[in-house]
Amino acid sequence: MNILILGSGGREHALAWATLQNPKCDKLIVAPGNAGIALIAECARLDIEDGNAVAEFAGENAIDLVIVGPEAPLAAGVADRLRDAGFAVFGPSAAAARLEASKSFTKEICDAAQAPTAAYGHFTDAEAAKAHVRAEGAPIVVKADGLAAGKGVIIAESVDEACAAIEDMFGGSFGAAGAEVVIEEFMTGEEASFFVLVDGETCLPVGTAQDHKRVGEGDTGPNTGGMGAYSPAPVMTPEVTQRALDEIVRPTMAEMARRGTPYQGVLYVGLMIEDGAPRLVEYNVRFGDPECQVLMMRLGAQALDLMQAAAEGRLAEAQVTWADDHAMTVVLAARGYPGAYEKGSVIKGLDALPEDSFHMTFHAGTTTKDGAVTASGGRVLNATARGATLAEAQARAYALVDAIDWPEGFCRRDIGWRAL
Repeated sequence: MNILILGSGGREHALAWATLQNPKCDKLIVAPGNAGIALIAECARLDIEDGNAVAEFAGENAIDLVIVGPEAPLAAGVADRLRDAGFAVFGPSAAAARLEASKSFTKEICDAAQAPTAAYGHFTDAEAAKAHVRAEGAPIVVKADGLAAGKGVIIAESVDEACAAIEDMFGGSFGAAGAEVVIEEFMTGEEASFFVLVDGETCLPVGTAQDHKRVGEGDTGPNTGGMGAYSPAPVMTPEVTQRALDEIVRPTMAEMARRGTPYQGVLYVGLMIEDGAPRLVEYNVRFGDPECQVLMMRLGAQALDLMQAAAEGRLAEAQVTWADDHAMTVVLAARGYPGAYEKGSVIKGLDALPEDSFHMTFHAGTTTKDGAVTASGGRVLNATARGATLAEAQARAYALVDAIDWPEGFCRRDIGWRAL
């Protein structure tokens, strides 16, 4: 098979790595890719949000399957354009991608499906939103309605902080994403990520993970796109997993199909679990980043078979084979992230790192300049490892971190602390 992966981050490096483990893969192209991906696959310059350009490129390169990594091309309708052109695509339509692209739409779907989630209000006016916050009190959660690259969520500890967040969002700090806001009750419990493949009808669970969103150790400081993750999530017992499927995922998917917008791809189900009862925090319409990295380490070659089955409507005949193992990824970020950070610093020591089924350093925000790997993003590398236990996976992941020579970078040293 000839396969095209769209994206340039750590998620796409992990998807590329897993895809290449499968003997079905004859040729792999990643667009646009990054410095790490370029070491294992062909990279192509391509506007991945331009459906016509992607479809033309796929035709010229005899592509058999397109795997869409990030959410923006999905929201832009790239999967629709590819399907119209006859390509097998792993990723939902633009209409189905509204589950991530509009938080108010997701709430509306949950209401219709009777899926348990946080109580909320949806606002297009700052003063009305602030009046709601004053009536409800704090802590409270303020979310930009649209796509904000994982950063449009403020967990406000006070009414003043929530009102300031509302002002920021309506003032344009998150661009068009903040033109409307959703304000939710603050849910207590333990958060986990649940990943389910869907082909329009069948829902197949493909793993659980927990990530660390806060930039500081002990889960303190501002939210980020994620500073590390591990899989499986201990809180996702078989009973909790089944409840999440029966009470949240399947009713949502049935409601989407009822509306004529069946879902096809991976559904990232962000959950809050308290006393064994899961409630929905959010849906994403792609693999999480950095959760994808730990899932791909654990799934390996079968990931391609599963994604192909989802794209071709054959999930009813698919099954996941899990090893009794654990995986962890530690994010190395540029100093200053998630605020202002400098680009262009040189990263050394990568050539000497082990790369096998137990150790991989996935590139997230890197480029190559004058033969050297340099940092080009906020989250830059994902030191990822598998082990028989979570403690073993953690030790291996931090051994990778310690072998990387990059003074301009930093990481949290406590990834996995809740489970360990």
